[in-house]
Amino acid sequence: MTPAVFAIPGDITQLTGGFIYERKLLEALRAEGRRVEHLELPPGFPDATPEETKTARRQLTAIPAEVPVIIDGLAFGSIDPEVLDAMSAPVVAMLHHPLGLETGLTEDRAQNLLTREAENLRRAAHVVVPSPHTSAILQKEFGVAPERISIALPGFDRPPVVEGAKPTPPLILAVGLLAPRKGHDVLIDALAEIADLDWRAQIVGSAQDPEVADALAARIARLGLSERVQLAGRMERDALNAAYRAASIFALATRYEGYGIVFGEAMLHGLPIVTCRTGAVPDTVPPDAGILVPVDAHLDFAEVLRQLLQDADLRQRMGAASAVAGTALPDWRDTAAIMGSVLDSL
Repeated sequence: MTPAVFAIPGDITQLTGGFIYERKLLEALRAEGRRVEHLELPPGFPDATPEETKTARRQLTAIPAEVPVIIDGLAFGSIDPEVLDAMSAPVVAMLHHPLGLETGLTEDRAQNLLTREAENLRRAAHVVVPSPHTSAILQKEFGVAPERISIALPGFDRPPVVEGAKPTPPLILAVGLLAPRKGHDVLIDALAEIADLDWRAQIVGSAQDPEVADALAARIARLGLSERVQLAGRMERDALNAAYRAASIFALATRYEGYGIVFGEAMLHGLPIVTCRTGAVPDTVPPDAGILVPVDAHLDFAEVLRQLLQDADLRQRMGAASAVAGTALPDWRDTAAIMGSVLDSL
């Protein structure tokens, strides 16, 4: 089997969908007997300093020509094309979604990222993406030929089965980085609209930007929800599984997803899902397991939450459909097999 290098910026243990995907993929590649070196690039990407770019250039150009290198999308999509030109090793771009589609960017920044990513995609030997949606975006918007793209759906570890009744009042669970794209502000506004019902809510996720976290906390306080809505921060896997087990509804008012690993986790725990019709979400969440509303439509989001909270039979039916969908999800060996085929083809 072809050895490889997996280049990822910063701390690989971060609990975001992209880092979880790449950490689990690295482990699965090694578990099948493949020699894959983890190369930790500087953490600043996609906003790397000149010194960080210089360091990354030194790291990447040192890789021998016979060793393919998988480069995480945060670095691949934003790095100076000159760095890729200087490399002798073939490059596999691991793209979760185009960086220029991130929420909250200025128009100039978004366009610069999209232009840079288009330049760099022309330099990749192959591209691996986590969803058919991202593949379609790269073909349509960036002109990447379909034969240069492989889709490696994220794998999932089956959680332990723990029997027990759901706590009361019902728990509404959201899991996602505290970043504008995840739409936690929309969820909070929706929760304020159903304050007459009995529920509690937990938003789990690391604070990428302290200002975003502070703004969410202020929003919760301003709407009088401090006793009912918890910003729980980062949770380790056992605690997160416990939160999924305790929840009655999974709700994420996301503004865009290239895949959305948390939806698969919600299905594995048999949760009805409330989210938004955007990006890869319609392809990821089965219609009988989730209800999708438009992006930034907090009143629509609130209405669906109200419906689920007031109709236990509907919650049960959707939860059962979600659990069935969860049984069909791939595991990480499937994901590694696809990436391994790409590496061997190079």
